Amino acid sequence: MDDLVTERLVLHPLSVAEAEALLAGEPSGAGWAPGYPSDADLAGAKRYIATCLHAGDPHPFGAYEIRRRADGLAIGGLGFHGAADENGTVTIGYGLVPAAQGRGYATEALRGLLEYAREAGASSVEGDTDHHNVASQRVMAAAGMRLVGEDERLKYYRISWEKGLRRRLTVEP
Repeated sequence: MDDLVTERLVLHPLSVAEAEALLAGEPSGAGWAPGYPSDADLAGAKRYIATCLHAGDPHPFGAYEIRRRADGLAIGGLGFHGAADENGTVTIGYGLVPAAQGRGYATEALRGLLEYAREAGASSVEGDTDHHNVASQRVMAAAGMRLVGEDERLKYYRISWEKGLRRRLTVEP
């Protein structure tokens, strides 16, 4: 699969081999910014590998490495927690190294991933964040996601489109 490119970023889809290399501490591409990979990036790589082993490659809804176009360094990760469900809904997660935070990269990356999810046929995308993670709440809101609920631990966000997976699958090329 090809890289997804935004104004300042490259969203590089990880292969299973690249996810395994990430877990082994072996950089791909131009290398890693200080602090990458985080525990969340490693957990995402493990989840992606497990999904591929148990349910097959969720392509196009896999894991991505966020790289700066300016220097090619990986500054974080984002991706889907698996293939779309029966309603065409996918769940996302993302994160950046501390040195890359506060520059709009997370919003730019999430907007790119949401646009891609829509083009790939998802009818909606969901995400969640801790109550105290105001920065992540702002990122999801800035990317067009809406707060749809909360519990004692998390706030839940969603974006939906009228023309999603169900409609796309019934249209002949």
